[in-house]
Amino acid sequence: MDASTAALLVLFVIALVPLVPTEVALLGMGVAAAQGQAELLPAIVVAAVGCLLSDQVLYQLARHRGVTVLDRLRRRRNVDNGLRWIDRHAEDHLHAILVIARWLPSGGTVGSLLAGAMRWPRMQFLTASAIGVTLWSGYVALLGYLGGQFVQEPGVSLLISLAIAAALGACLSAVVRRRVENT
Repeated sequence: MDASTAALLVLFVIALVPLVPTEVALLGMGVAAAQGQAELLPAIVVAAVGCLLSDQVLYQLARHRGVTVLDRLRRRRNVDNGLRWIDRHAEDHLHAILVIARWLPSGGTVGSLLAGAMRWPRMQFLTASAIGVTLWSGYVALLGYLGGQFVQEPGVSLLISLAIAAALGACLSAVVRRRVENT
């Protein structure tokens, strides 16, 4: 097994395991692609497939066990407010909520668990998850690739890409938080 195949296998495992940050590995693959040490498209596909499988497992687990957890979490006012907001907007914007959740810290995991626990339609969840993981994987890999193109030192380009991803994630989190608080 060559190094590129091994890196893709590691990326797949990382993407498959919930709560393990896939961003760092995928950014690194993007940087490696910019340096000519890996291929970008296979990295995007492998990360998307791993995240998609992870989402489906979390959805199924939450569909069977998540209702009791949600009931306990609803005792907290902020959680209850957030879940009510999601409930109100889910009918009209289900796909958008699940796709956008992917960009929030732990958003893919939380979105999958919520969708399962709230018993959102399985095929709608699968569609939204597939769109979300594909867009997100492409975004993160391209961010690493662009960082690797502009800065030739792989470690520095990875750090710059991570900083940009963190800043964009923080901005998106702030916007979503503000919208939840205002409704």
